[in-house]
Amino acid sequence: MSKSLRRAVVIAAVIVGAALVLSAVAFVLRAQPAVQEFMVRYSGVVVPDLGAPVGIPVWLNVTHFLNILFLLLIIRTGLSIRSKKRPPAFWTPGHRVLGQAPRRVGINVWLHNTVDMLWIINGVVYIVLLFATGHWMRVVPTTWEVFPNAVSAALQYLTFTWPVENPWIAYNSLQILAYFGVTFLLAPLAIVTGIRLSQAWPLDAPRLNRWVPEKPLRRIHNWVLFLFMAFIVVHVDLVLFTGAMHNLNVMFAASNSMGWLGTILFMVSLAVLAAVWFALTPSVQKRLAALSGKVQ
Repeated sequence: MSKSLRRAVVIAAVIVGAALVLSAVAFVLRAQPAVQEFMVRYSGVVVPDLGAPVGIPVWLNVTHFLNILFLLLIIRTGLSIRSKKRPPAFWTPGHRVLGQAPRRVGINVWLHNTVDMLWIINGVVYIVLLFATGHWMRVVPTTWEVFPNAVSAALQYLTFTWPVENPWIAYNSLQILAYFGVTFLLAPLAIVTGIRLSQAWPLDAPRLNRWVPEKPLRRIHNWVLFLFMAFIVVHVDLVLFTGAMHNLNVMFAASNSMGWLGTILFMVSLAVLAAVWFALTPSVQKRLAALSGKVQ
């Protein structure tokens, strides 16, 4: 077993252990009268503001799927880079990058950076549409009551009594904080730290490199990667365990029904993700990279 795999197993074991401890503590807390009163007062869901949009538009389904695809490839290539194994080929850009002389990088780094750009473009489209259509109110806290309601929702999740909600109308408060954090904190942090590690960053600027050192930002970038992975695992689990058919209709079919369309589209999406994963062999990556530079 490789060092990275052993570390991943240890981290997973720690997370599972921590979740079990938190669940036991939550069961004890829910037995307390004061906590029961708190949860009656705060159900876990804040009533949406007047004028808040209802429903999930198709553009949100599309950007959500593309986000899944790009994050999957980012995680794959990120773990490949972290393994420090020799890449099957190296890529050199055919032109200067932001005034910098061309620098040779591994083919896995090239794919990581390329998918990063696609992910950022998709994110910009998502943010623009989010604010243009008013759907920002679904993922941005608009009242301080979101915090006690998030605590209530967390206690409900940890004691396996899911918050009473309808994602077609509004997310529960814990979801709002999680989606806000991933969208407006975690994603920008990944982008900012990634710029420092990319080819666009000037190496011939010693003063700038002292002010913005690579090593701590690389560590932060890696932690952001693991946080994305943890979010995805928890998110997928809750989607499947808290009413899979309805949740999949909302997320993949822009529908509030209990039909099978969302499930079918979800299965098709999984097939597409698997096809892209297995299609991006080293030989395919080389051919794609050769379109924008020299591959050796």
